[in-house]
Amino acid sequence: MEIKFEKKSKLKELPDMSNLKFGTIFTDYMFQMDYSKELGWNNPRIIPYQSLSLDPATAAFHYGQTIFEGLKAYRNHDEIYLFRPDENFKRLNRSAKRLNIPELDEELALDGLKQLISIEKRWVPEEKYGSLYIRPFIIADQSFLGVDPSKTYRFLIILSPVGSYLNSGLAPNKIYVEDKYVRAVPGGMGEAKTGGNYAASLLGQAEAEAKGYSQVLWLDGIERKYIEEVGSMNIFFVIDDTVITPALNGSILPGITRKSIIKLLKTQDYDVEERKISIDEVFAAYQQGKLQEVFGAGTAAVISPVGELLYEQEKMIINNNEIGKISQKIYDELTAIQWHKKEGPEGWSIKVD
Repeated sequence: MEIKFEKKSKLKELPDMSNLKFGTIFTDYMFQMDYSKELGWNNPRIIPYQSLSLDPATAAFHYGQTIFEGLKAYRNHDEIYLFRPDENFKRLNRSAKRLNIPELDEELALDGLKQLISIEKRWVPEEKYGSLYIRPFIIADQSFLGVDPSKTYRFLIILSPVGSYLNSGLAPNKIYVEDKYVRAVPGGMGEAKTGGNYAASLLGQAEAEAKGYSQVLWLDGIERKYIEEVGSMNIFFVIDDTVITPALNGSILPGITRKSIIKLLKTQDYDVEERKISIDEVFAAYQQGKLQEVFGAGTAAVISPVGELLYEQEKMIINNNEIGKISQKIYDELTAIQWHKKEGPEGWSIKVD
């Protein structure tokens, strides 16, 4: 399917790349494709970045049929690379299936993304300043009121040059263990990347920030004891030289950074366990002096070390509030692969022509 290109008469001035905030500046162009029952996904095009015209009765506003992804493009001198974009489109389709949204042709979506990035190369910052964040998303855009799947949808990709997601960079963060609210339960939408999951986390996040904590660590929604994920990241614990991360159980987002870290650790002969882990087990390990490191992992932050956990008024200070050896090593290795300074496993880096 041919991807059309509508060229702008005048391009934007580039921002100060040395002072980028996360997700506030957007590039000249965006990708868009439409869906109808009669035509399926159709009319793929790259058009000037613009506002959307939507009816007040648009289904996405009322019934939450929205899904999205997040990935990045990286500059290595004059070459631009994507990190595992095929995994993002696979996950987007898994989210689509859960929300009863028509699945995309993943090859067409990736081709559209590569063409968009090729056009927008000047927006990819140098490594010292950051990267280009990529946000693919689908919204239900039929105008009607009724609890039924929409008959029409829009798929878009927008781009934003970004610096560090967390203001503290690689400095350890303070995490609040949430024991009042829950984010998701097995059988729900926790494993889908949909707006409702993030809306469910906002109140707990605000209350954590009011207490001086930057992120929330969510527990399971049934027993309120098993660790799931941080609001914007998956989570890892190093206990007695073993790296442990909660097993995917249907209410945890299957992170691509998480998946990549597990593979890298295993190839370096670290002991890695994907299993249920309770907050009580973590606290007991801390009391016994066996909790060596905690770190979050996600596309936006890559690695986010945790220096403090607060659970039921008990503070756990981890590794003297310093980044741990494994956290630092995996950050260095993963970012070297993302910026194509070293070869990663086959297919991880995709060059944009």
